[in-house]
Amino acid sequence: MLELNQKPRRMKFLAALQHRNYRLLWIGTLISHTGDWLDQIALNWLVLEQTGSVFYLGMVNLCRGLPILFCTLIGGAMADRMERRKLMMLTQTANMVLAALLAVMVLSGNAPLVGILLVATMRGVVIAFNLPARHSLISELVPRNDLPNAVALNTMTMNLTKVIGPLLSGAIIALFGTAACFLVNAVSFLAVLWTLAAMQFPQETRVKDGPAKEETLAQSIGSGLKFVVGHRVILLLVLVAMVPTFFGQPYINLLAVFAQQVFHSGPVGLGILTASAAFGSVIGALLMANMPSLLTRGLSMLVFLLGFSLALALFAINPSERLASVLLIAAGAMYMSYNATHATLLQMTVPDNYRGRVLSTLFLNRGLVSLGTAFSATVASLMSPRVAFLIMSAAILAFALGLLLLTPAIRRLRV
Repeated sequence: MLELNQKPRRMKFLAALQHRNYRLLWIGTLISHTGDWLDQIALNWLVLEQTGSVFYLGMVNLCRGLPILFCTLIGGAMADRMERRKLMMLTQTANMVLAALLAVMVLSGNAPLVGILLVATMRGVVIAFNLPARHSLISELVPRNDLPNAVALNTMTMNLTKVIGPLLSGAIIALFGTAACFLVNAVSFLAVLWTLAAMQFPQETRVKDGPAKEETLAQSIGSGLKFVVGHRVILLLVLVAMVPTFFGQPYINLLAVFAQQVFHSGPVGLGILTASAAFGSVIGALLMANMPSLLTRGLSMLVFLLGFSLALALFAINPSERLASVLLIAAGAMYMSYNATHATLLQMTVPDNYRGRVLSTLFLNRGLVSLGTAFSATVASLMSPRVAFLIMSAAILAFALGLLLLTPAIRRLRV
């Protein structure tokens, strides 16, 4: 009898996949994010290859980040006003067109930096609408009791693609060039669009629970912001993500600089470094899935953040490329654990009719990734990549210690 009770407990991590619509989203996420990583690694390598400048790499990421800052609140309001699946179909179609455009530019031998910057800017606009829609859609596809599992599985899958995508991109760039990565990404969106079109769920619930019909778009944005400000814990969780997002998450984009200028390992080495960090993220997700009680505690989130800062510092001073991969596995595991804990704490405290707008305030921080990359890339170009990583690590360490000592509401939080 004990064994019968233990089996469902072991399989609980896969509970959300029992629901057909969520399975379709999961398949689409796996395909889409693998293609996105192919594209992102190829774009970073293309800029470095054409210009040899870390500064221009930062500018590309800046162009991608600014539209997220300016448009994500609109995207969040739209995610609460219209069917999120249809909104995602529009954003995925736009992404497919942009990926195909990049491929054509490179294959034609006419991929000027200005054109790359324009494509990056348009991608930022698309991301601003896609992020709130994708993440808030999850709550419509599973019952509430399976929502934590669905969030954790979604996070793990996205990090799994960070292993698959960079490894594939390194090999594809080495064998066929960057244009091939852009082509594969464009074709992958056809499968993503099919998974979205195949979903079936009642629309009347969304209409009933969404923003009031008489609200204008601006009023919907305003009511979402008012909700966040009026709920102290939610406001703190949104604000807490700012520093780790600005100083921490850009480390993935700067690995191209380490591969080219520090370890001199080329596109294959870049793929290995990026995949190592992503593999650590998958390990972190699996550990969190087997220790779900940690996901519901604010203290756990802060401890994982401290661990991430230490792993970054060790990577910055490490001279060995082999040991670098080990340290990136540790960094990936710590950052994933922090991210999963933060996402669980936030998702479980937000009602569905505000979910898109609340998550859009959080995704304002995602725009900080590109701004943080621009800042860190500038420091790396003026000083060195190692110094840039040490500054990033020191900022996160100071921030985490400050939260641990000065914000009891976060330290004692449980959901």
